[in-house]
Amino acid sequence: METNFGTMEIELLFDAAPNTAKNFLDLVNKKFYDGLTFHRIVPNFVIQGGDPKGDGTGGPGYAIKDEKSTQPEVRGTLGMAKSGPNTTGSQFYINLADNSFLDAKGFTGFAKVVKGMEVADKISKLPKVGEAPKEKVIITKAFVKSTAPETKSVKK
Repeated sequence: METNFGTMEIELLFDAAPNTAKNFLDLVNKKFYDGLTFHRIVPNFVIQGGDPKGDGTGGPGYAIKDEKSTQPEVRGTLGMAKSGPNTTGSQFYINLADNSFLDAKGFTGFAKVVKGMEVADKISKLPKVGEAPKEKVIITKAFVKSTAPETKSVKK
């Protein structure tokens, strides 16, 4: 995932959360994330992006069911943001710390940063207004570096 602050290499964890990982992959393949922003920064917690409205209220026009993940919400893990049960769509966050308390709250860890975590740390230190960065943090390009395993359609 390329941003205007650097590149992060992300590994999707199909064994931990197959439906959620497939949903993210489908959105990447549709270039949904290209040009969107990281709209929320909470230092020592998460950076959040993937909202087409850029304010935390948008999504892809559908929601997927919650999925229990075997991936704990630790530093570098990507999880899906949601506003309630079964409201996961396109918004995701990158954990900046060990946030394993999110596991019990039904959040789904589906990927991890394998290279470039310093980019997330850099973004987390930007000046903010509330939780929004003063300077836009743009996902310039999200792309697949290697072929993912064969997976079924996303369950919505």
